[in-house]
Amino acid sequence: MQLEIRPDPAEVGRARRWARSRLAGSGIQADEPLAETLILLVSELVTNAVVHTGRPAVLRLSLPPVVTEEATVRLEVADRSGRAPVPRCAGDDATGGRGLALVDGLADRWGWSVEATGKRIWCELDRCAKSGDAATSCGGGAVAYGGGAAFEGLAYEAV
Repeated sequence: MQLEIRPDPAEVGRARRWARSRLAGSGIQADEPLAETLILLVSELVTNAVVHTGRPAVLRLSLPPVVTEEATVRLEVADRSGRAPVPRCAGDDATGGRGLALVDGLADRWGWSVEATGKRIWCELDRCAKSGDAATSCGGGAVAYGGGAAFEGLAYEAV
């Protein structure tokens, strides 16, 4: 399922509402940590696409047909900018620049790839059978950057 995103900051709220409505019928409860994290990641990736590219984008959400204790949810934002995510370190007083650092910290896996008309940034969240530390029980934060090289501990700005 997908949602077309216009290059307008108001689209971020619309994207969150759309994602919540898709989760409502999926078997993933709105107050479940997976749902709350997914909505935050939708906000961050759609904001990056809208603010840094100024071009339309497409939000895709892949939910498993049957939600089990160990289901995986995939979120993708494809935009029409061919520019790669650029490493960015946000200072303590900065009001922005932490979006992809949040994705790195919250997603179980994430990465990006070049598309014919731009790029696609994706992340995956695992619904773990055990509660507790997500990094221990779910693999926590492996990053695939570009062609598969891994970078950890870096903040990225999608441009």
